[in-house]
Amino acid sequence: MIGAGLGGLSAACRLARDGNRVTVVEKNSGPGGKVNRVTASGFSFDTGASLVTMKHVFEDLFEYCGEDLADHLEFVPLDPICRYFWKDGTTLDTSTDIRRTETAIASFAPEDARALAGYLEASKKKYEIAERTFLSRSLNDLPRLLTPSNVPDLFRISSTRTLDSYNSKYFSSKKIRQLFDRYATYNGSSPYESPATFALIPHVEFGLGAWYPKGGIYGIPTEIEALARRAGVEFRYSEPVEEIVIENGRVSGVRTAERLLDADAVVANSDAVDTCRRLIPGNHRQRYSDAKLDTIEPSCGGFVILLGVRRKFEELAHHNIFFSEDYRAEFEAIFGTLTVPDDPTIYVCATSRTDATQAPDGCENLFILLNAPYTGVVDWEAEKEVLAERVIGMLESFGLEGLRESAVYRETITPADFEKRYRANRGSIYGVSSNGILSAFMRFPNKSREIEGLYFAGGTTHPGGGMPLVLLSGKMAAEMIGKD
Repeated sequence: MIGAGLGGLSAACRLARDGNRVTVVEKNSGPGGKVNRVTASGFSFDTGASLVTMKHVFEDLFEYCGEDLADHLEFVPLDPICRYFWKDGTTLDTSTDIRRTETAIASFAPEDARALAGYLEASKKKYEIAERTFLSRSLNDLPRLLTPSNVPDLFRISSTRTLDSYNSKYFSSKKIRQLFDRYATYNGSSPYESPATFALIPHVEFGLGAWYPKGGIYGIPTEIEALARRAGVEFRYSEPVEEIVIENGRVSGVRTAERLLDADAVVANSDAVDTCRRLIPGNHRQRYSDAKLDTIEPSCGGFVILLGVRRKFEELAHHNIFFSEDYRAEFEAIFGTLTVPDDPTIYVCATSRTDATQAPDGCENLFILLNAPYTGVVDWEAEKEVLAERVIGMLESFGLEGLRESAVYRETITPADFEKRYRANRGSIYGVSSNGILSAFMRFPNKSREIEGLYFAGGTTHPGGGMPLVLLSGKMAAEMIGKD
């Protein structure tokens, strides 16, 4: 197993439970990949994923290994799910209580409040189709997916409309369209280019619930790693893989600077683009030549500010979004010119609003995130502090007065840092973008079509980015190894 991110941990647990001998080799000093943590000055910050959805996927993994997730992690339902802010002073709290959400929307967009129930019902149907097709089968099973009985479903979920176009059919308010367009960013994509397939995500949040694990998100990879160890998995940290060894078209192991590890199968939980480019010789990957890899668009990156402040901001909920004025211009900058938007949307997660252990008494731990371009144009080292100052100023203009002067801890994380720390392709958060109508079919499959014994898991692979989908990618890889 290359990499101790969630996809690798998921596959490792299942393979070990099935009786296989499993070794996980990881370049960093601990598990989790991008799902990580920074602790400083009494503050604790989750630095990757910040929201748990599809809790049943996490429960399924523990159940497969003969354990109960609730014995290890306490998940707290979030209400509100998120608080939204616009520059004209409008705010909106969304809730799994749909009547409450409708009432809140009706205060400024009554027609859209009336449209919400129908939109969420359509979202639920899309999710149910995805659950029995894309979320349960690998792309390697594509011929089985494309059966006459499945084709109508696939047409319903793989809409030829963009997400923004689809949302415009339901909602007339610019604010509400912007809110539901935002779900394209859950996989690092643009709502003006990604398919309406992603209109299923609102059901995942509103219908299945939004959760926070007490103690922080980083408890998820640490508890899954412990689950893997109890199943007999061996971990080798701070030992980067230098080569996937291939003999006669089949993997025979992996090579690190310290040793050669023989293997009957290898699961690469590392970024699939980086894995192909750096770990697999070109003569073994005709489908993914360097030229082909250059054409694969990364997802957006992320610019992060970790801010520990010595006061409470009662304006904030657990999750908060401060919207830009011109959403289309924002994504044209991110994916078009690969520059930081002049007017970015800002996400702020304050887990201390739910979990007092995450900050000292009377303080807040603010995880601040901007969708940002992947690396290639912006000089992040030169720009990061200037951008941080600008973002803090923007949040103060939204009403968080005194934010700058109350800060006692501050750190920035840029796309260049993601690229270096996790070998994420060009600093992308979710690996591969979902821009394009056929994007769902273009991800890396969970089993190599060229090299026997090589499998893929993680955000760059099917079924996509985000914690639950990454766990499913590991499940699919493990199931395919079992079949093979």
